[in-house]
Amino acid sequence: MIILGIDTSCDDTCIAILKVKSFEILSNLISSQVKLHARYGGVWPFLAKREHQKNLPIVLKKALQKAGNPKVDLIAVTIGPGLEPCLWTGINFAKDLAKNFKKQIVPVNHLEAHIFANLLSSKSCYRKKMEKVFPAACLVVSGGHTILFLMRKIGKYKLIGETRDDAAGECFDKVARILGLGYPGGPAIATEAAKPKIQNTKYKIQLPRPMINQKNYDFSFAGLKTAVFYDFKIRSQKIRSSKTYIREMAKEVQQAIVDVLIYKTLRAAKEYNLKSIILGGGVAANDELRKQFKEKINQ
Repeated sequence: MIILGIDTSCDDTCIAILKVKSFEILSNLISSQVKLHARYGGVWPFLAKREHQKNLPIVLKKALQKAGNPKVDLIAVTIGPGLEPCLWTGINFAKDLAKNFKKQIVPVNHLEAHIFANLLSSKSCYRKKMEKVFPAACLVVSGGHTILFLMRKIGKYKLIGETRDDAAGECFDKVARILGLGYPGGPAIATEAAKPKIQNTKYKIQLPRPMINQKNYDFSFAGLKTAVFYDFKIRSQKIRSSKTYIREMAKEVQQAIVDVLIYKTLRAAKEYNLKSIILGGGVAANDELRKQFKEKINQ
């Protein structure tokens, strides 16, 4: 079976073609709008919608060509969560395709898709190996979501924690804006944090680890962003614009977010006696988060 997948949940126009029997990705194309929205410091939904309308036919043509123009058996499309103007652009495009191809549409929750992306590996996708994966702790971290699920098996989830205000990715974006690092904030903060340590650092920035000691599995990153803002506000203009200060702040805010995410997820894994941890979402691409998760798990 060949599935054509469409995602327009935010500012990326995404189309992939998947061969289900072997879980083989035949094509996976993304048209990014990052440069377009960077001038606004975030995604402008109706501008993103317009770009989706322009890009979808182009991305579809390229995805089909790259996959060898296979016969599509099923069309999958993201129906949420996401930015409503963007979502409906993809949904309506999928409806038109389904009508032309005379194929069925499957609605997809894109948070669930973040989790399933981890199961595309040949080492874990087959049913006979699923007993080695589940039950699992699923941490979905992105610009709009920070959610911790207990996943007993495919399709069976229990929400055990979520953000009460800003998501981790949103915090990265807002801190990057404060520091003048641009958009998207996550990669900008990570780039600064990864730079070699400057000798004789003098600012000794210490940020809070919000809710890390609370017994629940919820998250909160609005206060972390506010702590950065107040520290930034009391500094002189010379310090605010210095490479040393920006680098130290980037490193500390990234570590604060990483500490909270890892601590709460590992505590859930231990309490529920889980077999694995699954990461999903844009923030899961953060190298430091992945590195430190592996280090903690292997301790």
